Amino acid sequence: MKKTCALLLALFIVSCAHQNRVANLFDVQKQIDAYISSGRYEEDVVKVVNQARRYLEARSGSGISKPAVVLDIDETSLSNWPAYKVNGWVRVVNGECDLEKGPCGLRAWQAMAKSQPISPTLAFAKRAKELGVAVFFISGRPADLQEATERNLREAGYEFDRVILIPPGKHFNSAADFKAPERKKLEEQGWHIILSMGDQVSDLAGGYAEKTFKLPNPVYFIP
Repeated sequence: MKKTCALLLALFIVSCAHQNRVANLFDVQKQIDAYISSGRYEEDVVKVVNQARRYLEARSGSGISKPAVVLDIDETSLSNWPAYKVNGWVRVVNGECDLEKGPCGLRAWQAMAKSQPISPTLAFAKRAKELGVAVFFISGRPADLQEATERNLREAGYEFDRVILIPPGKHFNSAADFKAPERKKLEEQGWHIILSMGDQVSDLAGGYAEKTFKLPNPVYFIP
């Protein structure tokens, strides 16, 4: 009987501990909003991009043939925070986009080509071009957003050599399953990828870049 009571007490304590670790959704939403609106998110982005810039400048002058950098787009080069904020920081992919009342479907938002540049990344990309380094974008956006994406990037101030999106009819379980082979193709074409930068670990996994730089993303995770 004592052993049974002790076991039940232990299970109760473990259960309570697990319950205490479950965050309240409303509190998490407030924390995300505060992190982004306070400027702390941008400060963290600046720190990472500055590290990438130092590496870029050190390597670009080392006699590398056909140097290049590979950048992710969403939450690396362009910000989709207006769409996420109206959704309570929830990732809604499909459907129409109502930025006043919500919800806002991410693909509809991206098709509007209104995403604003992430300033540190834009400055980084411009510096890469000044140094004679090619800039490639590889994104998990679908192919039907090619024109809108390229237009959005240009209007945001980016110059690029190519924008690579997921081909029609293709699906990948992980972003790495698409992005790593695309980086490999670039290397097979003679490009030397100095660095790759993205906001997801899966943006960077799989090799084919000298060095990788991971930007913060407090809102969503992509495998």
